[in-house]
Amino acid sequence: MQAEAFLVVIATGILVMLLSTALDRVWASVIPVRGIYYLIRAPGVILHECSHILGCILTGAKIQKVVFFSEEGGSVTYARPLLPWLGDVVISTAPLFCIPLVLSGITWCFASYLGCLFPAFPATMLSTSAIQQMGTIILDLFLKNLIYHQNWWFLIYLYLTISLVLSVGPSPQDLRNAAVGIFLLALAGALVFWSGIPWAVGALSEITAVIGMGFSLGLAFGLIAAACSLPLIAVYIHNHLR
Repeated sequence: MQAEAFLVVIATGILVMLLSTALDRVWASVIPVRGIYYLIRAPGVILHECSHILGCILTGAKIQKVVFFSEEGGSVTYARPLLPWLGDVVISTAPLFCIPLVLSGITWCFASYLGCLFPAFPATMLSTSAIQQMGTIILDLFLKNLIYHQNWWFLIYLYLTISLVLSVGPSPQDLRNAAVGIFLLALAGALVFWSGIPWAVGALSEITAVIGMGFSLGLAFGLIAAACSLPLIAVYIHNHLR
């Protein structure tokens, strides 16, 4: 069961990345004015690059150049981290962990201080019942905040959620930088679980549980952003079927 949980966490992380990348492609394709698209992306791009900066600080990688806005998007150029491979993984995948945590903080602030109503998210997302439950939660979210109570702060919340979700996924360069490290970490994790060594399995299970919570939050917020993007997704599909 522990090895299965490890695989579930990996699958959840992949789903978060795919959903973020797909939604970003839809918004970039459908929004006709590039300035509007960049404005929508701005908070997410800034947080994405700040996540890389935090990863550099944690792994001892010297930051050489930071770009928040350009036609190619943001970027952080850095020297090799003190921890080879593992450092690259931390830096490249930092947005996958930081952005869902920030979104959780934003959700708490909007609920605590601005009167928005949020049902509890499922603890894990990779099950049919959890996806169905999330669908009900999203519908309830929109009804309570826009129909029943008409809390217009919720529109700002949706804007921030969409912007940050579009920036969760690592760039192709991030994936290239972290590819070797991700493979080695996944292999090492699988070997630890298959070894059956109690203390090692226990420690990795705790780490996996924490990472899994972050990925589940990322997927939950991604589904909210996907619900907001349904009209654009319909336009995108229509444009590509013509």
